[in-house]
Amino acid sequence: MSMDHLVRIVEKEYLKENIPEVRPGDTVKLHLKVKEGGRERTQVFQGIVIALRGSGLSRTITVRRIASGGIGVERIVPIHSPVLEKIEVVRKGKVRRAKLYYLRNIKGKIKIKERR
Repeated sequence: MSMDHLVRIVEKEYLKENIPEVRPGDTVKLHLKVKEGGRERTQVFQGIVIALRGSGLSRTITVRRIASGGIGVERIVPIHSPVLEKIEVVRKGKVRRAKLYYLRNIKGKIKIKERR
């Protein structure tokens, strides 16, 4: 049995099936598990998907939002991580780039056309 074959068997066990189709430009809500002391709660992080990278178990999503005070906050989350409870697509964006790193330089409100 090759190493690649073993990796695929282990991956199947941890891959999530209930993930919606997410593309760059989409506005999403990430429901993340947060541990505070002995308690665990769900925290929602809403923002624009600026990048997707990797494949299989190592696939990650980079979401950016503007926090209070106009400070940009980015979060990189592995899609198949147990920390991520669910992904909710709020709005589908229409963009012509795979990576939207240029949004980091935009001041104020980011306008992205909606995909039908």
